[in-house]
Amino acid sequence: MMMTVLQVALGGAIGASLRYLAGVGIYRAMGQGAFPLGVITVNIVGSFLMGVFVVAAAQRGLTYLGPFVMTGILGGFTTFSAFSLETVTLMERGQIGLAALYVVLSVIGSVGGLMAGLWLARGVFA
Repeated sequence: MMMTVLQVALGGAIGASLRYLAGVGIYRAMGQGAFPLGVITVNIVGSFLMGVFVVAAAQRGLTYLGPFVMTGILGGFTTFSAFSLETVTLMERGQIGLAALYVVLSVIGSVGGLMAGLWLARGVFA
């Protein structure tokens, strides 16, 4: 049990660091706009990678890496707590339409990203 906790902790540190670096990179590339591109990008990419990993792990017998990769790295990388904060911030600024668009795009994009990852990985590992 303690080894699994350590795997999750290490993966979480890696994922959170990657999320930070992705956010900084997107901010530098796109500038600071009203729409939180960094958060939505990591949520969609993280969901896609989750889909790829689920298939790859099942096909390759790597499910034992689930705590490290899925809970740790990808859990630390995706940002639904930050997503919630960004949504409320947009709402508090009176940008209700932008907040609604953000919620819809985040959910559809993340679910779509996971489905695309499953589809891609099933094609690659079939």
